[in-house]
Amino acid sequence: MAHGEEKVRAVRAAYVFDQLGLEVAAMKHCVPEATARRWKREARAEGDDWDKARSAQMIAGGGIEDVVRQTLAVVVQQVQATVELIQNAPDMPPAEKVQALASLADAYNKLMAASKRLMPETDKLAVAMDVIKRFGEFIGRRKPALAAEFVEQIEAFGDEIAKAYGR
Repeated sequence: MAHGEEKVRAVRAAYVFDQLGLEVAAMKHCVPEATARRWKREARAEGDDWDKARSAQMIAGGGIEDVVRQTLAVVVQQVQATVELIQNAPDMPPAEKVQALASLADAYNKLMAASKRLMPETDKLAVAMDVIKRFGEFIGRRKPALAAEFVEQIEAFGDEIAKAYGR
């Protein structure tokens, strides 16, 4: 089935501007994924690199913080998937598994340290929210009768903390 140029532009816009995955962008516009991949490949050959446009849009749209957040989200997903693969690899010797997990943990820790330098406000927000959560657990153990009131108040306070740290 032939698709018009308007359909190509719609898939490209969903991918570049809406930041949808190519599969989702294709599905949204009722186009087979293989067709969308071919359009993307052909556009690149003609000088329109959808991935570069997507990256530029991401940076222009929300700055380095959004780029770092998206990168962290992707890395966390990949770390989780890799850990599962390592754990479920029956032919991998235990020592090799330990080495792979140690290497993965090291890379993850380096990325987290870099993100803290690039986005200190996000790190502060994470710490503040962790303190609030721990305080709630503390109240629940020490004064269970106050727990319901505490939860009601702390939810509102959580919004204040999020505003204070730029979210």
